[in-house]
Amino acid sequence: MKTLLFSTLCLVLAVPCLAQDVDDPATKDDIILLFRTMHSHDMVQKVLAVQSQAMRQMFQEQLDKGKTASADSSARLQKIMDQFIKDMPIDEMTEAMIPAYRKHFTHGDIETMNAFYSSPVGQKVIQELPEVTQEGLQAMMPLLYKYLNDWKGKMQRELQLETNPTNTQKAPPANN
Repeated sequence: MKTLLFSTLCLVLAVPCLAQDVDDPATKDDIILLFRTMHSHDMVQKVLAVQSQAMRQMFQEQLDKGKTASADSSARLQKIMDQFIKDMPIDEMTEAMIPAYRKHFTHGDIETMNAFYSSPVGQKVIQELPEVTQEGLQAMMPLLYKYLNDWKGKMQRELQLETNPTNTQKAPPANN
């Protein structure tokens, strides 16, 4: 009887310890391990490199339109963008994200994410995600520009009606 009682008591006390990994809040160390597993520093640098290329292209187009740029403007622009990426405080930015992860994820969640990102598929996601994101954004941009153009026309018509309520004529449709 004492053995049964002792065994039951041990089991009752052990259950919270077993469940602890799932419901406990994630620790800073849990999240730092996740960031390392995800190669977050490298991933941020890859995303920045892709984005800076798009920014370079946009700035170059602006310089070309203005026709006021000197011959070495492209080289200077490249140097400025490279320095921008080099000086980006990635470690500090990563550190600033830890409280948000702790708020939204448990210790068990972080362990599960670590298991996924440690797997071959997880590593492939990490490797391919910056390019997938860039390609997706490029495919999405014409749709976004069309939506914004339509929305701009709608807002202009609404503002026109608001500033001239006696005008009962219909405003022309938005450019499609």
